[in-house]
Amino acid sequence: MRIGELSRDTGVAVPTIKYYVREGLLPAGRLTSPNQASYDDIHVRRLRLIRGLLDVGGLSVSVVREVLAAVDSPDEPVHKVLGAAQHAITPVTAARPEGLEEARRAVAELLERRGWHVEPDHPSAEVLAVALATFRGIGQGAFEEVLDDYASACERIAAADMAYVGRNAEVDGLVEGVVIGTVLGDVVLSSMRRLAHVDRSARTYGEGAQEASGEPDTPWAP
Repeated sequence: MRIGELSRDTGVAVPTIKYYVREGLLPAGRLTSPNQASYDDIHVRRLRLIRGLLDVGGLSVSVVREVLAAVDSPDEPVHKVLGAAQHAITPVTAARPEGLEEARRAVAELLERRGWHVEPDHPSAEVLAVALATFRGIGQGAFEEVLDDYASACERIAAADMAYVGRNAEVDGLVEGVVIGTVLGDVVLSSMRRLAHVDRSARTYGEGAQEASGEPDTPWAP
């Protein structure tokens, strides 16, 4: 197909497609003449993937480039590729709230307590530490009491994620599933968590909730 057909099939404007090619996100089409190139289903799939990472995942073009580089490295061990993608998509925070060192120790203790094979200096561990220090700074340090409940839920989610992507026997498909699932899965998890909050709030605090459920009026814990 020509670039105009590719644009119609994906809903991505021609100038944007050319921009993605220049930025190295999308492979160039196969030249059929000095001024014409041919595109195929691989380009359609990659374009939809790019738009998903940008529009749904909320990533920048530079981060998408890093993520796609990981996807395009099927010869690397899957764990290493996932690590590279995780580093690319984890936001770097310059925040240094009071009590950060103590929060870092709490995160390291959590990792050790759960037996997680994660280095304490992983970017996500730092983000978690900043969040915990911020909780403490606003007088909500008791939130840490539910960290193990969160960890148990996340272990089940991670197991479900790996089981899902493991259905694909092809290494390149496996890598893509793991990497993209990490980005879009965060959106799914965040959305479902909010929906669950609405449901739990309605059951606990909604009109007639106590009569309907018979549950004690106890504060909701995240």
